[in-house]
Parts: sequence; C-alpha cells; structure tokens
Amino acid sequence: MTNVNQLNGLILAYLGDAEIEEKVRYYLVMNKHCSVNELYMLAKSYVSAKAQTAFFNLMSKEEILTDEEFSAFKLGRNAKSHTHAKNTAISIYRISTGFEALFGYLKVTGQDDRIQELMDFCFKNIDNVEIIE
Repeated sequence: MTNVNQLNGLILAYLGDAEIEEKVRYYLVMNKHCSVNELYMLAKSYVSAKAQTAFFNLMSKEEILTDEEFSAFKLGRNAKSHTHAKNTAISIYRISTGFEALFGYLKVTGQDDRIQELMDFCFKNIDNVEIIE
C-alpha cells in the first residue's frame, strides 16, 4: 500500500473522480427510473465541476468535514494542473478537483463508510444545492 502522504492532490482527485462517478451511477440506477441516455445526462450534471463545487460549498456551510478531510481537499484544490474544463472558471475547477481529492483520500485510507456518508449528504441535498453558473 502506498503511503497516502506520498500521493499528490491530482492523483487523489483522479481516484476520487472514479469513486464519485460510481456512487452517482449506482444512486441513479437505484432511484431514477429512466432511459440509459437520461441516466447519462443526470450523472453528467451531478459530477460536473459546478455541481461538485456546490456540494463542497454546502458541506463547508454545514461544517461536516473534519480537519483531516479539509486538508485532503486542499491538496487537490492547490495542486497545479495544466488543464481545466471548458466553460468553467478556474476557481470552480480547482474546488471540484479538491472535492475529488477528498474522496480519493478517503478511498486510499479505507474510509468507505465515510465516503458513503458524504455521498448520502450530497444525494439528500441534490435538489437544494445552488449550481454556480
């Protein structure tokens, strides 16, 4: 097992992105009865940089992240990336990278129950977050 402290924020974000995508797809399949195309479009909107930023902002407002989790977020947010999503402000892209790094950190450290808690928080609030345009 690699020491989590040896992984940079972008590596954690890479792993977290996959974890979030899997949880969102499972949630949608179990809770939304629609076509595969509609599932794809919903998943795409829920894992967008703007949606992830909105979820992170709500988590911050509700103060549900531990200091350790916030540090993992900052590893991703502060990582130097040479790319960013089209039509998305760099500030939003960095927050979403931090959000993904948080989930990557939780996965690497074996905190699957915490991943599910945070994803459940997102799903519970999915209709209440303000997506930044």
